[in-house]
Amino acid sequence: MTSRWIPLESNPEVMNEWSEKAGLDTSEYEFQDVYGLDPELLGMVPQPVQALILIFPITDEYETKRLEVDRKISEDGQVGLDEGLIYIRQTIGNACGTMALLHAVANTKVKTSPDSPLSTFITQCKGKTPAERSKLLEETDIFASIHLEAAQSGQSSAPSADEDVNLHYTCFVLAASSPASSGTDPNAEHGGGTRLVELDGRRVGPVDHGPSTDLLQDAAKVVKDVYIGGATSLNFGMIALAPPFGF
Repeated sequence: MTSRWIPLESNPEVMNEWSEKAGLDTSEYEFQDVYGLDPELLGMVPQPVQALILIFPITDEYETKRLEVDRKISEDGQVGLDEGLIYIRQTIGNACGTMALLHAVANTKVKTSPDSPLSTFITQCKGKTPAERSKLLEETDIFASIHLEAAQSGQSSAPSADEDVNLHYTCFVLAASSPASSGTDPNAEHGGGTRLVELDGRRVGPVDHGPSTDLLQDAAKVVKDVYIGGATSLNFGMIALAPPFGF
């Protein structure tokens, strides 16, 4: 890690403050809590959900699973991911909150203000490698400032940048299937041409979770099966990028 930031609190108000400062139009989409995985609780979230951010504890069991999946992706590759997907490697310590927010906004159809930090950064990311994008983030000082202001505005006291925090953020979005995979994936017709993709800057790359047309329902299933299943900690949280209530 090249440097370390203060961890971002897993709080929709903090995320919306970050987003507004960075240039997201929060009148149409904002970050809001998802209160559980039960169907009735998922049904309370306004649609369409553009992205889902998961906050979870890093455990030895999770790290073992992650490394095994990453090894398989490195060896076998993945079929079906759109080349236009913007994935950024995390090289800044404790920046996973900002990484999840960037992944959420950069890979959805939400509006950003012209010439805003978000609009400019997303444009500059196009055509670059994940490593080049991480270098760009390191050199874009405005995001360090936005992150710091948002981290200090949370309800709890912000930890120091040097504090060892075992909570991590990952992001789920829907991405278009690549044209090359549409005729080779036997399940493509069930996904309507879109796939559920997980974006986490600590991983070897984007993680394809298969065809999907309902981001919230399908991401909730992955959270339940991959992250919460068998976990001893209850320190999980989910935040959706969705229309404001009553929009």
